Amino acid sequence: MDQEVQSATDSESDDALFAIEQRGIDLVGPEARHGRPIDLFWMWMGSNLNIFYPVNGALVIYFGLSFSQSILVIVLGNLIFFGVGLTSLQGPQTGTSTFAISRAAYGQNGGRGLSLFNWATCVGFEASGLALIVLAGLALFGEAGVHATTGLKIVLLLVAMVLQAFLPVLGHQTIVTVQRYLAYLLIPLFAIMAIAVAGRVHISSLSHGGSWATVMVTLALIISAGGLSWANTGSDYSRYLPADADPRGVFWWSSFGGMIPAVLLEILGAAIASIVSTASDPISGLPKALPGWVVTPYLFVAIITLLAVNTIDLYSSGLTLQAVGLKLKRWQCVIVDMIIATVVGGVTIFNSDFNRLYSEFLSLLIVWLSPWLAIYLVDWALRRGKYEPEDLLRSRGGRYWRNNGFNVPGIVAQLAGMVASCLWIDSSAFVGPLSSRTSGSDFSFFTGLLVGGLVYFLLARRSVRAEIAAAPAMAAVPTGDIAAD
Repeated sequence: MDQEVQSATDSESDDALFAIEQRGIDLVGPEARHGRPIDLFWMWMGSNLNIFYPVNGALVIYFGLSFSQSILVIVLGNLIFFGVGLTSLQGPQTGTSTFAISRAAYGQNGGRGLSLFNWATCVGFEASGLALIVLAGLALFGEAGVHATTGLKIVLLLVAMVLQAFLPVLGHQTIVTVQRYLAYLLIPLFAIMAIAVAGRVHISSLSHGGSWATVMVTLALIISAGGLSWANTGSDYSRYLPADADPRGVFWWSSFGGMIPAVLLEILGAAIASIVSTASDPISGLPKALPGWVVTPYLFVAIITLLAVNTIDLYSSGLTLQAVGLKLKRWQCVIVDMIIATVVGGVTIFNSDFNRLYSEFLSLLIVWLSPWLAIYLVDWALRRGKYEPEDLLRSRGGRYWRNNGFNVPGIVAQLAGMVASCLWIDSSAFVGPLSSRTSGSDFSFFTGLLVGGLVYFLLARRSVRAEIAAAPAMAAVPTGDIAAD
């Protein structure tokens, strides 16, 4: 192991509270492991108590579903949070991030391409969050009688950028700790919000129902907006846990930490839709359902929750940018991502239809995320959770190098899954041929997941098993320098 990786591995103080975490995708050594699986519950709870979920629930109603159909879709769609639990299991086993581990299925160079997809996904969520923070700030100024101007939007965007970068730059331990206390704060605040709107809800007005095709479209939206878009970050937050951490605890605490707030807040959003007939975004729309005295506190809560959710995206996008191969420290990658997200967010705040852009973004995420999730988990199952962590971080050579850094079964399975997903997708950006032949239904998540996972299993099962069998012999042969990309 080279000096850079060794020093990062040996530093226990690297994950200190309110100190800048120097470690990126470098391995977390035994002496630096700490925490308990239940910490993941509070971290994911704090991250998922945010205003995106009431908006998601309202969107389900706006698509034309009845309230009972909406509850069914919300509950079923959020079962995907079990994917977060599953992708958190590899962190304690390897001591590195999700997309460093993903190289086992795709090869070092193949993994870089998938890391680029993930980086763009994280930046997209960051930009959306920043845009909403600015809109919330403008609404607060509006409450005080100050009119929105282009200059004010730019100032608020720059202030949001500075505030947003604070926690991700500090890193893992600070994020986990702050998210825990945010959860303690936000649980009663959202409970007050639910009580405030309860008397105005008219669920009986939501008795009409949508077709089965509409149900499947909204199910895809809930899957994409929730656990699927978090599954790609699972091990980023579990990698500091001791290697002998109870895997059942890691799985259940990670899964329920995200699932519980997502389900409850989306049901709340569906109920709010009985008050607000339309909403262009969570800031201008949802407050219409609230009593006047709640609006200002709601806007402050909106800003806090958006900063919290963006923190997770920024931290993971920084790690992913290292997995792409950028030779910068983790905190420097966060700054790069923050600047790019600010530019994209600046463009977004001048667009008048946030919900349309957001739903298009979510629908297209499924195309690459569903096959990736299947391939990642099938690879993990085939190797029975056994990785060679040092080889995951080699820039060349090692167990996962395969064909010039590409694992053909992983690449072929990813492409096949993406094609299968596109064949049955229904979004305003693209409608697949199978969707158009089935009244606009959307099975893109299921086709991408099943085809990607099945193709990888058929193509890779023998090679992965042979790779594991040859592990002792390979470990004795030096096969290249280890570098934290």
